[in-house]
Amino acid sequence: MSLDVATPRPETTRPAAPAARPRRSRSRLASAGLHGALALASLIAVFPVFWVVVVSFKPNEKAIAATPSLVDESSLDNYRDVLAGAKGAFLTWFGNSVLIAGLTTVLAVLLAASTAYALSRFRFPGRHWLLLSFLVVQMFPFAVLIVPLYNILLKLGLQGSALGLVLVYCSTAIPFCTYMLKGYFDGIPADIDEAGRVDGLSPFGVFWRLVLPLARPGLAVTAFYSFIVAWSEVAFASAFLSASDESKTLAVGLQVFVQQNRAEWGHLAAASVLVAIPAVAVFYAVQRFLVSGLSAGSVKG
Repeated sequence: MSLDVATPRPETTRPAAPAARPRRSRSRLASAGLHGALALASLIAVFPVFWVVVVSFKPNEKAIAATPSLVDESSLDNYRDVLAGAKGAFLTWFGNSVLIAGLTTVLAVLLAASTAYALSRFRFPGRHWLLLSFLVVQMFPFAVLIVPLYNILLKLGLQGSALGLVLVYCSTAIPFCTYMLKGYFDGIPADIDEAGRVDGLSPFGVFWRLVLPLARPGLAVTAFYSFIVAWSEVAFASAFLSASDESKTLAVGLQVFVQQNRAEWGHLAAASVLVAIPAVAVFYAVQRFLVSGLSAGSVKG
């Protein structure tokens, strides 16, 4: 009686994984050149801001000297004159800018968030054309929009008012903010919405109580963008506000220091530094959300 012994099958050999390429180390000369280029670029970017700060402490005749110095004859007189109202109604302009920028930020973020959520979660006729219209609006330069927007505000009776300027800024900020937030809402799982509806929340309750808290980085980015648009814009504010000092914003009020026959560079630099402080403060308030908010939607899991 013969027993059949099964012959062992030859083991299949898997191809070896390719060896990782060794990371080439940068030579000392290349590293020094790279760091030198970065340092030079940083110096070029920071020097104008640094020089504005230096000029803000100097009298006008020293601010435009052929060989200006950093420390000689420096004082706080320019800041004192600007804040005391001796050179324009700075505090009035500041209040107007805070009001307009604050209203623009709140309205733009709320409207853009609700619009982006609807575009992200719902399918309705005209959705594609609505997104396309937002993109087309962003293609027009500000100078082209001044005349039609002026006529619209004139017919609405809002020409020369802060509310009219807020609506103009919202029309500029909302398209970009909507695109930004739509990409962020697309990255939030729709299962969260379904879980909220199972718990008895309305569609607005799901949006307000569940989705918005998860979208804080995106909201921070859009809020910062809306604030900067309203805080530093000049063309619309010059065209749509009255010429009186009581209605000017900071960006428009700075023109007082540069006239046809004279230029008060020391006062202008001091006012520019004061204008930049709120923008820097807002940036530091939302900086921890900026990186995650800007990168949201760039990588899909």
